[in-house]
Amino acid sequence: MPSRRPSRKRPWGAEHQPLDMDRALGGIRHESADDGEWTVRRVTGGDKAYTCPACRQTIPPGTPHVVAWQRDAWGGEAAGLEDRRHWHASCWQRRRRLL
Repeated sequence: MPSRRPSRKRPWGAEHQPLDMDRALGGIRHESADDGEWTVRRVTGGDKAYTCPACRQTIPPGTPHVVAWQRDAWGGEAAGLEDRRHWHASCWQRRRRLL
């Protein structure tokens, strides 16, 4: 007897969809800039408020934003992770343009 569950497979003949690496990695990506190597993660927000290091304004709880830390920090990426900062997405983009 055939299963009643809907098939999750791609229909025959449908085009293959490329893998969204940003989604697959949980929003984590690596960026290179004049000020070093960075690990950048987009987050949807949480229960805490953060202060953006660029504009010094509060990122309210629940607001999508960017968390970034240096991969090439003194002491390694683990030390950079300890010094991670929460940025408005627009401030992070502007920072890259100003370098």
